[in-house]
Parts: sequence; structure tokens; C-alpha cells
Amino acid sequence: MKTIRKYAWIAGVAMLTACKETTSAQSQPLLLRDVTLIDGNGGAPQEHIDILMQDGSIARIGTGLDTNGVSVLRLSGKTVMPALISAHVHVGTLKDSANDGRFYTRENVLRHLEKYQDFGVLQVLVMGTDRPLLFESGLADSSLKGLAPGARLHSAGYGFGVSGGAPPAAFGMDLVQRPATPEEAAAQVAALARLPVKTIKMWVDNAGPGKPKMDPSVYHALIGAAHENGMKAAAHLYYIADAKQLVKDGIDIIAHSIRDREVDDTLVAEMKEKGVVYIPTLALDKFAVAYGDTPAWVNDPFFRKSLEPGALAFITSPQYKNNIRNNSNYPDKIRALETALKNAYKLHKAGVLVALGTDSGASPARAQGFSEHLELVLLVEAGFTPLEAITVGTKNAAKAMRVDADYGTVEVGKKADLLVLNENPALHIEGTQSIYRVFKAGREVSKGPLEP
Repeated sequence: MKTIRKYAWIAGVAMLTACKETTSAQSQPLLLRDVTLIDGNGGAPQEHIDILMQDGSIARIGTGLDTNGVSVLRLSGKTVMPALISAHVHVGTLKDSANDGRFYTRENVLRHLEKYQDFGVLQVLVMGTDRPLLFESGLADSSLKGLAPGARLHSAGYGFGVSGGAPPAAFGMDLVQRPATPEEAAAQVAALARLPVKTIKMWVDNAGPGKPKMDPSVYHALIGAAHENGMKAAAHLYYIADAKQLVKDGIDIIAHSIRDREVDDTLVAEMKEKGVVYIPTLALDKFAVAYGDTPAWVNDPFFRKSLEPGALAFITSPQYKNNIRNNSNYPDKIRALETALKNAYKLHKAGVLVALGTDSGASPARAQGFSEHLELVLLVEAGFTPLEAITVGTKNAAKAMRVDADYGTVEVGKKADLLVLNENPALHIEGTQSIYRVFKAGREVSKGPLEP
């Protein structure tokens, strides 16, 4: 990982560096010459396209653009698409083969954001596991403004769970708020609204047999308070019964797949009517069963670069494999993945907005960066076309995070957050993994995770 930029920022000079880099990028427009363009809107790729980037944004798109006064990067045979956006991740608490709140340092947060950047993910929404350091240090504001290295971090602040239930306080989730009453829930949301937070996260289902679920009166209050404070509400769930009640109560984002049953037409229609965003996090369910065997990606350098030190030995150990295969819930987890795939496709075909999110960073197995590309593969497995999957990971995710005015598609006037690929992912979705260059606001920030 590129540590020089990271440590410079930690030393307190990154803002100046970033400003100098921005000024430099603005003074010299850059033309990407002769590319295949996938713009994120879902249409067929456009051939032999030029893209002019200036002042951090896309200035012109066309064929045979004037090259006078601009730098030219000739990219014949390459494909350009919008940078990926992941609307459900976790950062800062993962290190080596464990998750813990004590790992949440400025250095570790930046390290994770740079990892996402190397994998072509330039915006992430951290779902409820951030800690005071993010806001007290100014890192939240700096990241959103693009002054800090790596992906731009959007925070759901401190999430909302259940006392004695989900999420477990271990694994870096000890600061999750656990309101006991609707009044307490509303007050905690109001306090969160003073921070740069546009989305709240709640854990609704239980953390295992015998554990309590969130009381409907509490999550009803959380949703109402979020809306009163101009925020969206996202829910961690599993069961269709919870999804139905949450949709009735005005939930904005379903942050995981419904996995116990196939969604029925009544729920689908209501989700579409109310504009509920669906983030299936298929990679989470794939990881829950994949290491019961040895998945093909284990030996892929692209995957290995995404792992924390020590994580590879952890997830490939015989003990880890046996724990998965011998778990009494293993068949249920396989069925859950199958149901998740069906529901994602059914909701998509019905016109519900499906957006990319993976829950990456919540455990060593959910590798940051690789998970986002795996999610695209799984969407295609579910029935999406490669171009539809790309739209899920760009335009739709930008809509889910309310940044689509500036990001998510390659259009004149939008920020120049772009991936340059060696292969065309419209032909096979794994092409998104062939990263040649990553541009953030018109400036090259990475040559991908496999850069020597």
C-alpha cells in the first residue's frame, strides 16, 4: 500500500499537499484519448471516445477532441467507467485477523480508505461503526472534501442497536447506541444530526437465538427522527416480516438482503412506490459459505492484495473451513445466499433501486475492495447484465448516498472520478478487476492494487 501519502497526511501536511495537487491538476487539463466508454447510465459502451478532464471535473466528451493546450493520455484498447461507490462498508476497526475498536486510529482509517481507492472505489458509506476520532480530528470533513487520501468517507456515525442484542459489542461495535425507548431514540438521533451525517443505521433483527430484537416502537421513532433532521434511515435486517414493517414505517434503505423468504409482489410494489433503496450485500452471504471449500479467488493476486496481514492464513486454515462446514446453520446459509440472489434480481426487474454495498471491513473475510468487485460478479450471477451491475455500483450507489449530482456517471460537469481498465467489463464483469488507472477528481491516484 502507498504509505508515503498517508503518513504525510498524518503528520499534518496533507491538506497543503492536496491543495497543491488540485491546483496543479487545474492548471493542466488532461485528455483521455480513444477509449471505450461505459458511462454508468446503462447504455451500450461507446467506442473511440475522448474525455477531457479539467479543474477536477469532466469538461468535454466526444470524438476527436482538440488536443491544443492539454496533456494527452493515449488509451486505445482501454475502457473507462465511473469509479465504484460502496454504500455499505466498515473502516478503521479491522486489522490483521481481528476487529476491535482499539484499532480505530487515523492511520488505520486512512489505510483502509487508500485500499478502497486502489481497488477503484472512491466513495464509501460507513454504516454505523465510526468513532469520535473521525469527527473530532476533522478527518470526516477533510475526507468528504477530497483533501484526505483515499476514498471519500461518508459516515452514518454511531449506529443504533439493542441492549443485549445486535450488534455484538465486540468487533469494534461497542459505541453503537442502544435506546430503550422511543424518546431516547429520538434524542440520540437529534444529537447525531449535529455531525456531518446524512444517514443513520439501525440493527433490527436479533444477534442469534434467544437474543432480543429491536422494538418496533424504537425503530419507528428512529426513522421519524431521522426524517425530521433531514437524514435517511438504513436498516440491518434478515427477515421479510421485519422488512414489511420497516417499509410501512418509512425506512429509506434496506441495508442487507431479505434472506428467509422470496419477496412477494405486495412488498415489491410498496418498496417501489416509496422509493426504498435495496443494498443486497451478496458478498457477505457468499463469504459466509465460500470458505467451507476453497474458492477459486484464494490464489488470485487481486484478492490477496485486498486482505489484511494474517487474514489469508486465518480464512484458509482447516479450523476455519471446518467451523463453516460443520456449523449446523451451514445449509441455512447456503439457502440464504440463494434467496438473496433471487430477491436482488426480482426487485431490480420490478424497478426498485438496487445499490452496491458489501459490508466489507466488518470481518477479516469481507475483504475491502475485492468485495465490491465480487458483488458485481454475484449480481451478474443473479441475472443482472454486466452493464446493469455496473450501474448498481456507480449511478445507483451515488443515488443511495445522495451524491448523484456530482458522481456516479461519466457526464460533462460531473467530477472526474474514473476507472481506466485493461478489459471491457461489458463483455465479462470480471473486467472491472483489470485496473490500469484510478482518477480522483481528474488526478491519477492509483495504478490499481497490483502496482509493483
